[in-house]
Amino acid sequence: MRTPLVEAVDLVLGYDGRVAVEASSFRLPSQSVTAIIGPNGSGKSTLLHAIAGILPVRGGTLSVMGTDPASARADTTYVMQTVAVTPGTPITVREVVTMGRFPSVGWFRPLSRADRARVDRAMAQLDITGLADRHLSELSGGQRQRVYVAQGMAQDHELVLLDEPLTGLDITSARTIDHIIHTERDRGHSVILTTHDLDEARAADRVVLMAGRVLAAGAPEDVLTRRNLEIAYGLGALHHSGSDFLDDPADRGGRPGRAEKAHGRVADWSPLGAATWDDGSSPDRGASRWKPSRCTCWSPSLPGCSRSPCVCRPWSGSSPPVSS
Repeated sequence: MRTPLVEAVDLVLGYDGRVAVEASSFRLPSQSVTAIIGPNGSGKSTLLHAIAGILPVRGGTLSVMGTDPASARADTTYVMQTVAVTPGTPITVREVVTMGRFPSVGWFRPLSRADRARVDRAMAQLDITGLADRHLSELSGGQRQRVYVAQGMAQDHELVLLDEPLTGLDITSARTIDHIIHTERDRGHSVILTTHDLDEARAADRVVLMAGRVLAAGAPEDVLTRRNLEIAYGLGALHHSGSDFLDDPADRGGRPGRAEKAHGRVADWSPLGAATWDDGSSPDRGASRWKPSRCTCWSPSLPGCSRSPCVCRPWSGSSPPVSS
């Protein structure tokens, strides 16, 4: 059995006497891309810092690549969200990327031919070879972010950690870095990144949803459900144009919601759980009662509904299952 990339059991994290992440347990597989997502202040960066081994664990256990996070740092490269550089610092792009070799080579030892080739390859991956002799202070924000990711690629690593690597970037830089994220896995490496972008999270192999704790962890389709997102971000805070997310019927004075585009038509729900299409016909088909693929159970009194709204799947019989 392959050793998990990350395994947490009743993990508690915090700063200065304040708990930032309540007791959480989860496991992440190796050679995969994992997105950590959640609202501001939900503990995304805190969890990433702990995995990087720069934030001590306050409670429970956390292992990274089969050992404690501090011991795993030799095989981990961490690209932080912001890097403070004094304006006018006379340091070039090549020099910044070359620093990625220092953990292996040392600060004052000369680079070998293989080390220099590793730096050149990392710069080519991030499309910054033409910027090699430019000073860091002369670059745009997107270019600087590509330089920092190139520095991480130049470092020996099995695990890449990135804190919101795509936030605020131009499209060229975002695409370049996104390509690196999703090709590292093909090189046998693992990637964990924090993000606010649901599309980026859906493109990952695994997702960790934060809400002051690990609310859910697993495949995107299992974690990024409406119910989980409502808990993490707040009921009524999300709007979606497709049929997966429906608006809250409470905003309409208790009238039934409408499941858009369900089977190509729109269905309304009655307080007793019966459904009719907007053309007046019944969706019932023989002994089975086929409901829209996504529907709003607007009344808590409906079978299987414990809150309003909830999301239901098609069913046969009288008790609709509620999706997680």
